[in-house]
Amino acid sequence: MTDVPPSANQNPDRAPDFSALTPDTVINAVEEALGARCTNLCRSLNSYINRVYEVGLADGGYVIAKFYRPGRWSRDALQDELDFLQELHAAEVAVVPPLAGCAGVLLHDLAGTWFAVFPKKGGRPLDEPAANQWPQLGRLIARMHAVGARHPPRDRIQLHPRQSTLGHLHYILDSGTVASQFRDEYEKAVTDMVAMIAPLFDGGETLRLHADCHRGNILYRPGEGYHLLDFDDMAVGPAVQDLWLILPDRLPRVRVETELLLEGYETFLPFPQETLRLVEPLRAMRFIHFTAWCARQKADGGFARLAPDWGTPQFWRQEIADLETQRQEILDALGEP
Repeated sequence: MTDVPPSANQNPDRAPDFSALTPDTVINAVEEALGARCTNLCRSLNSYINRVYEVGLADGGYVIAKFYRPGRWSRDALQDELDFLQELHAAEVAVVPPLAGCAGVLLHDLAGTWFAVFPKKGGRPLDEPAANQWPQLGRLIARMHAVGARHPPRDRIQLHPRQSTLGHLHYILDSGTVASQFRDEYEKAVTDMVAMIAPLFDGGETLRLHADCHRGNILYRPGEGYHLLDFDDMAVGPAVQDLWLILPDRLPRVRVETELLLEGYETFLPFPQETLRLVEPLRAMRFIHFTAWCARQKADGGFARLAPDWGTPQFWRQEIADLETQRQEILDALGEP
């Protein structure tokens, strides 16, 4: 995202329309994309932003069809995700790559809605890692970053307070979800946060990232180890972004886990230790990112069913208080009064 309006790779004002995605339409789209016959099985899977379906193949097995939210990403941005997955798979990094269609393409168009097809992979989500598993995770992320550092994407968000975070702020304000009596206070809390943390990011090394590398996006497959899932939010930013989300607590309370994670990481890549100071600023950015995500879900008409109190005056009062608390956490982490 740019400093003022959202980036060209996003169009949050365009409402998504998935009404045409009937089971027959999904099955026909997969058959045409892969050049393979499907059964009548078409099962909808949980996904807040996109629409994801499990589809049975006539010759056995299943595929996952992922239909991207219209207006969220440009064609180039979606191609960035799929190309990154292909590069990682070619480098033998454990991911689930998209299936090439009968025309050799990875990204398909269904009447203006982009979609991709993936093989179905079972497994267990990552629980609390044991001591010997932290280095495994560090090695996996480092190998991903070694590929991510090869070249930049064409059209992906830059994880920088003046870019992604201010872009999220402008979307939140423009969405009309902020209670009027808290609008100015919330805007000031975010802009003050950006002004404080942005210099910490200036001039730092960046690369292609998973960017949403929390435990729910790490799958354990018996006999195969850990796999990284869901690169939908891939971005450009500091390497530490893909490490801190896995940790179970703030850095002072997880020093052992952090050391083991970085020990594994440095098997393949040097880790810039000074970037650990970005963890609490990145957490603040995550707060604002999540608020923008919720605002988008509310605009789409679905989020209110999950959190009916979202967007109330009490909610915004707490959001402002949480940002102030996080501001102090950042100052404490930096050793500043």
